[in-house]
Amino acid sequence: MTTAAPTVLVVEDDPNLRLALRDNLEHQGGYAVEEAATVKEAREQLSRRDFQLILLDVMLPDGDGYALCRTLREEGLGVPVLMLTARTLEEDVVRGFESGAQDYLGKPYRLRELLARVGAHLKRSGGVAPAKLLRFAGYSVDLDRRRVETPEGAEVELTRKEFDLLAFFLKERERALKRDEILDAVWGTDVVVDPHTVDNFVSSLKRKLKWTSASRFSIQTVRGVGYRMEVERGS
Repeated sequence: MTTAAPTVLVVEDDPNLRLALRDNLEHQGGYAVEEAATVKEAREQLSRRDFQLILLDVMLPDGDGYALCRTLREEGLGVPVLMLTARTLEEDVVRGFESGAQDYLGKPYRLRELLARVGAHLKRSGGVAPAKLLRFAGYSVDLDRRRVETPEGAEVELTRKEFDLLAFFLKERERALKRDEILDAVWGTDVVVDPHTVDNFVSSLKRKLKWTSASRFSIQTVRGVGYRMEVERGS
């Protein structure tokens, strides 16, 4: 069984630098990398999946890395943050650490040093535990207690597989998921299950979540592929 590559989010508004970071992290580090050019995009990426490290620029078009890092810490997200910035005065570095960053590297940086720091943080953390509480459209999903609550606070009674399916959809929200991919993630790679089983569970999940056309979320059928969960912005 292969081990999944560590996941890294690169938050950088300079497209050339962002591409270079991604290429080096993927090809030389072997990491799974996603990108964001703004605070808004970073928040969207973090709502879709779990990351084991964030490379964060300080100066972004719609905000700054200090505020974003501080907000993530206030929300209980413990993923390590390595700030990459041209602002290297002592007060800037201190501010970075005070906002919750684990490391601070000035630009221009040496590639080997960057890769070494990334590797050290990932090794030290052993991977960051994913968020324990997911929210969508007023619903809350407690991964530790395996409990789903409606916006009114009532518990939604789900089977084990229904809960796992919902959690998977939420972590991969906005992404078209193949039925085989869903089966592997929820039922396991060593279990033989009819692909149409997914359809039955999706129908049951939508019914138990009381989905209607007016709901702020949907689990869309992607023709010839599988399903995609969409959640209204701000939900």
